[in-house]
Amino acid sequence: MLANEALSYHDARVLVLIDGFTRRGGRVDGLTKVAKLDFLLRYPAFTERLAMSRGIAVPPRVAPTQAEILAVESKMIRYKFGPWDDRYYPVLGRLIGLGLVESVPGQGRLALRVTGLGLDISAALREAGWEQTWERASFLKRHFDKSGSALKNMIYAELPEAVNRPLRSVIE
Repeated sequence: MLANEALSYHDARVLVLIDGFTRRGGRVDGLTKVAKLDFLLRYPAFTERLAMSRGIAVPPRVAPTQAEILAVESKMIRYKFGPWDDRYYPVLGRLIGLGLVESVPGQGRLALRVTGLGLDISAALREAGWEQTWERASFLKRHFDKSGSALKNMIYAELPEAVNRPLRSVIE
């Protein structure tokens, strides 16, 4: 399977994210955590704000580009618990179905881990122009590896413009 032929943009991004959090063992516990981390991956200007408020230096390879500051690359919607994308269920289903990610025992909820094949495809993506996404996922692992609930609370408290809007409205 060629990574850029078989995976959609969203599949590839979520695979890289899960790889970044589970490459060295462990798992990503819960869909809320996946969604909030994906929000931070998709909106690097928000990630930079959260990092700066914690005194975390954002390396140039992770920092948002000028174009990303002015416009988002993939819109999300305001849902019950903050930023959300209705594609998570089919994306995760495809990644599991293709054998790139597996469901593993977790803390009473969905827990995910990249598989050996997923590692190979993720590495191919990195070589095919996804280096910045990889770097950003690694940055999130180092500095924002918190529970889904903690990430949700942080986003609510520090990024009100992402959540203070009607349900189902687009976050731009």
